Amino acid sequence: MVNRFIRDEKDNSIKHQYQNYSDNKTDHSSENIIITPWEVHGDFEDENYSKLIEKFGTQHISLDLINKIKKITGEVHPLIKFRYFFSHRDLDWILNKYENGEQFYLYTGRGPSGLVHMGHLLPWIFTKYLQEKFNSKLIFQITDDEKFLYNMNFDRNRIKNYVLENILDVIAIGFNPELTKIIVDTEHIKSLYPIAIEIAKKITFSTAKSVFGFNNMTNIGMIGFPPIQAAPCFLPTVLENKPTPVLIPAAIDQDPYWRITRDVAEKLGYYKPAQIHSKFLPGLSNLTKMSSSKPETAIFTTDEPEVVRKKVMSSFTGGQPTVELQKKLGANPDICPVFWYLKYFFDTEKKSIERFYRCRSGNLLCGECKNELANESVIFIKDFKKRREKARDKIAEFMFESR
Repeated sequence: MVNRFIRDEKDNSIKHQYQNYSDNKTDHSSENIIITPWEVHGDFEDENYSKLIEKFGTQHISLDLINKIKKITGEVHPLIKFRYFFSHRDLDWILNKYENGEQFYLYTGRGPSGLVHMGHLLPWIFTKYLQEKFNSKLIFQITDDEKFLYNMNFDRNRIKNYVLENILDVIAIGFNPELTKIIVDTEHIKSLYPIAIEIAKKITFSTAKSVFGFNNMTNIGMIGFPPIQAAPCFLPTVLENKPTPVLIPAAIDQDPYWRITRDVAEKLGYYKPAQIHSKFLPGLSNLTKMSSSKPETAIFTTDEPEVVRKKVMSSFTGGQPTVELQKKLGANPDICPVFWYLKYFFDTEKKSIERFYRCRSGNLLCGECKNELANESVIFIKDFKKRREKARDKIAEFMFESR
């Protein structure tokens, strides 16, 4: 699938609306689910994503909204059809703006805390699709300041190295360089800071504590960071010199930033940024979010073929303890990372449905799916690495020019 596509909600009180999401699971685990912009823990199944929508006060992407997207673009991207993107704020509003002749910007980003893995790529692939369908300009923010401030063991040189490596991955996705500009916070702060202090002036420390969980041990750099991440929401209005809508495709753990941004937008004379939220791609060991801090559970864009294959063949599945039992009882694709990787990256819709029922019925063994995923992933990563190398010569044309 990746190879085919690399080509009025009301805001509640900010202080009371945001909470770390930590309900006890009832089905497969007693572990708490915790979601903040910096920490994601727990097993993620459909029922828990529905609870997130309730907790965060967002909206499901309805069938009516999917049909509206299809009417405008002529198709429905598989990542929406498969409900990988599942939640939104004001997506209907921004589509109405577009139909009425207002072009919108896209804004997403990356916190350079490590190398990029396949879980990071899905929102970017979808962002590229939106750029192509709507001819939208894209601001891609690299929050090197945030990762330096949050990770106490990271020095500036380490962060700088990750910035370069991550930029290569961004360019390798295939964004249009004429419509895409990459902002690195410490390099482009001159353009962000005037907007950031406008935002900061409207947000109390009480709100920031409630939203982000800051306490007396939080360094003041982190306390002052949220307006920097909010600033690109309003930068298009400054660049275009007119009110400009912005759509943010990103994983739902980043929602707190946009929630406080939406709360102050109209007070400052800007549109509220719209959002479309993705789920998390699970790690290869279970249903928890894929993480750079657990390299054995993630497939990185820099992995060698033998490493990719080893990780896939060692992965957790929803299968039975023995082949005999699996043929008799079937397996559970709902809890199988191998199934989800194949579904989101490589299978057609028809093939994914067939795989699901063959798995359930016991007519498909886990080893077959692992081999298929290993082969597809090796090909994908090899191709992606070639594009990363070519990206080294294109960095300058993608970088934002401060004003």
